[in-house]
Amino acid sequence: MIIDVDRLQKQSGIIGTSDGIRQVLEMIAQVAPVDISVLITGESGVGKEVVAKAIHKASKRSNESLVVVNCGAIPVGIIESELFGHKKGSFTGAGEDRKGYFEEGNKGTIFLDEIGETPLETQVKLLRVLESGEFMRVGEAKTRKTDIRIITATNKDLGDLVKKEQFRQDLYYRLKTVTVDLPGLRDRVEDIGALVERFALEFTRSNDILYRGFIPDAIRMMKQYEWPGNVRELKNFVEKILVLEKGERITAEMVKNNLGDGFPPNPMENRALPVVV
Repeated sequence: MIIDVDRLQKQSGIIGTSDGIRQVLEMIAQVAPVDISVLITGESGVGKEVVAKAIHKASKRSNESLVVVNCGAIPVGIIESELFGHKKGSFTGAGEDRKGYFEEGNKGTIFLDEIGETPLETQVKLLRVLESGEFMRVGEAKTRKTDIRIITATNKDLGDLVKKEQFRQDLYYRLKTVTVDLPGLRDRVEDIGALVERFALEFTRSNDILYRGFIPDAIRMMKQYEWPGNVRELKNFVEKILVLEKGERITAEMVKNNLGDGFPPNPMENRALPVVV
């Protein structure tokens, strides 16, 4: 099954023409049709969930469900119950038998975001599911099977966590067989113009706001900013400035006033002078 990269980009909604994004799209096209686990790496806010959805959508499992799980948002005490389900009475509050995410997503795909946040004892069970598709509900001795594709993501250095004995080495090697690494926004600044346009059009249409565009100098100014929060920060910024400067064309001055710190120092600028923010 050969996937056309341009068609994949259109269907997935992944925006950009930079080399970094092109490489990501080519990698998705290669791995999506093959039933193999994938690890997506990159800083917070780069769009790892968008890539996971693109892989699922272009896979043989696309007609089945995609279960999205943020491992960092589930309290340690209930993460195994959430992932693998539980038997009635297995702990206080377990009033009935319950399927976990791995059972709910049978035949489909599960996306485990922030995999580096999972407790070590849970990692053993994740490794078992990865290798054999087998798991047990909490409080039950019966082994169950699931047929599910596993996509994981992290903004941490898992190799470093392995050295610190905070992540299992065997699970790490199993996960990193196929890795898709997403570049930070500062490494793909040529995509900022297209991203701004998409976010601005979506936001103004859904909120019935007049959109008169960003002048080229405003986009140039945004390309100089560091964007530590990556695409997520850019999207939030575009929405904020469109609300605050409603109905206006967005200028470089508006961008600078609303972004504040985060620009590289300008040698021509006197840092001692007060800055209006």
